[in-house]
Amino acid sequence: MTGFERSTFEATRLVATPVVEDHDARRAIERCHVLLSDRGDVSGERLANEALAAYEALTGASLDAFFTYLTRQFSTDAGAIDLSVEALRRDPSAETLAALQVAMEPPRRELFRRLNVARGGTAALVEMRRRVLRGVASHPEWAVISADLEHLLRSWLNAGFLEMRRIDWHTPTPILENLIRYEAVHHIRDWADLRRRLQDDRRCFAFFHPSLPLEPLIFTELALTAELSARVQPLLDPDSPVLDPKSRSFVVFYSISSCHDGLRGISFGNPLIRRVVDALRREYPRLRTFGTLSPIPGFRSWLAHAAANGNRAAASACVTLTDPGCFGDAARADDLARAILPLCATYLLTAKRGDEPADPVERFHLGNGARLERINWLGDTSPAGIERSGSLTANYLYRLSDIERNHRAYVKERRIVASRQVHLTALGGLAIAS
Repeated sequence: MTGFERSTFEATRLVATPVVEDHDARRAIERCHVLLSDRGDVSGERLANEALAAYEALTGASLDAFFTYLTRQFSTDAGAIDLSVEALRRDPSAETLAALQVAMEPPRRELFRRLNVARGGTAALVEMRRRVLRGVASHPEWAVISADLEHLLRSWLNAGFLEMRRIDWHTPTPILENLIRYEAVHHIRDWADLRRRLQDDRRCFAFFHPSLPLEPLIFTELALTAELSARVQPLLDPDSPVLDPKSRSFVVFYSISSCHDGLRGISFGNPLIRRVVDALRREYPRLRTFGTLSPIPGFRSWLAHAAANGNRAAASACVTLTDPGCFGDAARADDLARAILPLCATYLLTAKRGDEPADPVERFHLGNGARLERINWLGDTSPAGIERSGSLTANYLYRLSDIERNHRAYVKERRIVASRQVHLTALGGLAIAS
C-alpha cells in the first residue's frame, strides 16, 4: 500500500480534535451520501445539483465542518483493504488485484466525479480545492481532499482536452476582464494598457477547457521584437508604436500567469508554450529564436539570507535597496549594479532546492529546454520588479535546435545550461550595461 492510500484512511485517526456538529454541514454531507448511493443516470444530475447547491451555501464554520466530515466519512476503509490484500496473497489473480484497487480508492473520488456532473461542477470543484488548500495548514487532515481533487483534475484538465486560443481586442469582455484579474507578473493598469498588449506586435494566448469557456486556466503574453529584449518597461508602454510583426525576428515571452489557486501543482505552462511556438512558426516561418524576459522571484529572499549569513556584498546591496531613491543617483546605482549582478548570477547558478535550482521560474524554463542567457540590470524598474529582484530580469533562450539537448541535460544531470556571459557575471567579470 502506498503512503497516499495509507494516509487517506488513517487521516481520521491522526486528528484528535472533535468535529463541532453543524446542521447545515450535516445536511450537505447527507446530500452527498444520497448522491453517492444513487445508480440512476436520470436522477444523478438532479442529485448532483442538490448536493452542490447545499455545499455552496456553506460559509465559515459550516464550511470547515463540511470538509472535516468529508475527510472522515468518505475515506478508504482500512479493514476492507486488509481483506483485499489477504485475498490477493491467497489468489494472485487479475480479479483479486482489481478488487484491491477498488478498495484502495476513497469514496470521495467517486463523489467528486458525480458532483462534476452538476451545472458548474468543474468550476465548483476547482474552487473547493482552493478553499481546502487555504485551510490545510490549520486542518492538515484536509490534505487528503486536496490530493483526491488534484488526482481527478489532472485527468479532467489534461492538456489534450484543452483548447488554445489567441486573445485579442475582439475576445468576449468577460475573458478580457479575467486577464486583468489574473495577470500575476506585470499588473494591467487599465483598458488602454490591455489593448496595447493585444495588438499586432504583441500576442496573448490562453488555454481553455470546455467546462470553463470564459475562464482561462493559464495565459502567456509575448512581444514580437527585433532583438532579445533586456527591459520590460518598453514592452509594456501603452503609447509605444505598433510595429509590423512580419519584420520581427524574435519572440519574447514576458509574462505567464496561472489563473486558479485550486489548480496549484497542475502545470499547463509547458504544453502552452510549445503550442504557442508551433502556432507562431506556422504564421511566421522565419521565426527561429524564442526567448523570455523573466522575473527572478526568489532572488531578494536569497539575498537577505546571504546578508544575514555574513556576505558583505549582499548586506550592502540589501541596505541600498531599502532606499527608494537609490536608482535615481547614477553613482549609487552603478555601485549597486556592480554588486548585485554577480550575486544574482551566483544565485541562479548555485542556489538549490533539493537537486534543482531554487528559483521557480528558472526551474520551469530549464525544464522546458531553455538556456539561461543573460541577466539584465534595470530589467524591471516597477515597484514589483524592484521588490522581487532588485530591478533585475533574466533572459532564457529557446533555440529550437538546442531544446531537446538542453532538456535532457537538465532532466538527467540537473545541469544548469547557461551562457558564458552568465558565468562571467557570476565572477564579476562583466562591465555593467548602461
